[in-house]
Amino acid sequence: MLGTVPLLALVLVLALVLALAKPACPSVASAASQRAEALKRLLEVFGMEDPPAPPAHFKQPPQYMVDLFNTVANADGVTKNPDILEGNTVRSFLDKTHGEKMRFLFVLSSVAKSEKILTAELHLFRLWPRATNGPKRHHLCQVSVYQVLEKSELDTPGGKKLLAARLVSLQGSGWEVFAITQAVRDWTEDESSNQGLLVTVQGLGGGPLGPPPLQFASSSDPHESKKPMLVLFTDDGRRGASLPVAGFPDLGPQAPVLPPEMSVPKLTGPRSTRSLDRLQPCQRHPLSVDFEEIGWSGWIISPRGYNAFHCKGSCPFPLGENMRPTNHATVQSIINALKLSEGVSSPCCVPDKLYSINLLYFDDDENVVLKQYDDMVAGSCGCH
Repeated sequence: MLGTVPLLALVLVLALVLALAKPACPSVASAASQRAEALKRLLEVFGMEDPPAPPAHFKQPPQYMVDLFNTVANADGVTKNPDILEGNTVRSFLDKTHGEKMRFLFVLSSVAKSEKILTAELHLFRLWPRATNGPKRHHLCQVSVYQVLEKSELDTPGGKKLLAARLVSLQGSGWEVFAITQAVRDWTEDESSNQGLLVTVQGLGGGPLGPPPLQFASSSDPHESKKPMLVLFTDDGRRGASLPVAGFPDLGPQAPVLPPEMSVPKLTGPRSTRSLDRLQPCQRHPLSVDFEEIGWSGWIISPRGYNAFHCKGSCPFPLGENMRPTNHATVQSIINALKLSEGVSSPCCVPDKLYSINLLYFDDDENVVLKQYDDMVAGSCGCH
């Protein structure tokens, strides 16, 4: 019997240890699930169900898309010129014909059915003309872009449809842009109708030129920045309350706004510090969003992160105009101060101006997308 007492005590100790250890596992699981849920909600803010897979190999984004991002946004992605973009999304697609000259194919499977196609542009890089020994009789040629309707009948009237045509100089090099919006709308409505584009170069009278004095870079061009590209300006219908701002938004620290009648008492000690925090007037504070820390740096090209800012502080009575209160907040402040109704709190310190940000990123098909998101940065704070 004496031997069973220590054994019983050991069993009780082990049971107690196991009981105390059990909450640690749910805690870890809870933290992991909470992070997963938080990232899922953040993806919803960015209009995605899952984060795109990073490109398998290093890819240089088209220079056009990089330049467009830098024109629209600052280094943190905050919109500095809201009137440039048509819609809120710009998608770029590279040619998939593997270098076939004057024939181009762009796969648009990543464009959602709900996305409204506003403008579609074919970007072709005009190469330097080849040197010829004969006299230069022409300085211009006619370039035509056709939508292919039937590959096997390109020479018949029903085999192709003219989308754009214009005169192009035979001197120099550079980008030529052609509007092909209707063809892309057809392709997004019926994916099987996408049989590509055909580009022809003719003389001023529409006659053939041989050999062709004008050539465009193909998808096999060693220079990534010269490859043929389709650019779509679209709108996905996601709009917030952000208002366009004239010029570049001032995102410096917001000065505290104290009504002249209020003075902050001098307090000391830990509890006093907490009390002082509550007495700090409503103002804007930094809130850093780091995409690398979140684990999104593999597919986001720019920015690497941004400052979302947040509003914190008190809205003490009386509310001065410098606290930008709404009429409702002023009335609520009076009711709260005079205790005219039970359960009425003082107004809250919240953003009263919001700015949009822009992301430049690779989608699941390794196409580069520029997307603008409303209401992502607190521009200033007020009592509401």
